[in-house]
Amino acid sequence: MPIRLPFLQTPEKKRSPPTSFPVLAGDRAIEVTVRRNARARRYTLRLDRKSDGAIVTIPRRGSLAEAKAFVARHAGWIAERLASRPDVPDVPVAVSVRGVVHRVIPTGSSRGGVRLVASDDGPAIEVSGEAPHVRRRLIDYLKKQARADLTAAVAGHAAALGVRPSAIRLKDTSSRWGSCTARGVLAFSWRLVMAPPFVLDYVAAHEVAHLREMNHSDRFWAICEGLCPAADAAKDWLKKNGAGLHQQP
Repeated sequence: MPIRLPFLQTPEKKRSPPTSFPVLAGDRAIEVTVRRNARARRYTLRLDRKSDGAIVTIPRRGSLAEAKAFVARHAGWIAERLASRPDVPDVPVAVSVRGVVHRVIPTGSSRGGVRLVASDDGPAIEVSGEAPHVRRRLIDYLKKQARADLTAAVAGHAAALGVRPSAIRLKDTSSRWGSCTARGVLAFSWRLVMAPPFVLDYVAAHEVAHLREMNHSDRFWAICEGLCPAADAAKDWLKKNGAGLHQQP
């Protein structure tokens, strides 16, 4: 009879809870993203601004099964809201790059990539490829520029403080422009590259300052403003214009 030695057995991996699930809304199947919020008191549902889907928030003691039932009961609401959305053009008309609005010019050519140009009608950005691929190529280009700008800004501020982040990551969050973990991982919204450079510089300085002070104390703000004297102007700009960055490209 074989003898089982528990300490020699490979432990079973815990399955991660699903981050999304499909639901039928009217005559179309959509993907519902799952968000858990320990401070939420009830289930909430909203459309995803970045896709033809929805987002359900589960409160602290909620369950995925209850979330699915909640979404199913409101499938008609989702269908109505999606139907009332304005059609998004396949090709963006314009996009802001470092605070300057550029007219988007699809070249239709498979060569050439993406490049900023000066046209008779003002700043423009040429994007190669057929129409269905223009948006993705434009976003890829902006992410690349964002990484370059943020890496440079973080390096400068980190050198000034004598600190070093463990990693820099790009995200597309709608709730915050940057974050800093206890392990020194800095994360930023790539959409900051659409804002004026002083705004991106402020967010970089803000997160680098957290490598010294993981709070928002007076000491933290003194460090942040020492790194970026334009902090107040940048905060005002984001308050007034930040939402617009999520509506493009």
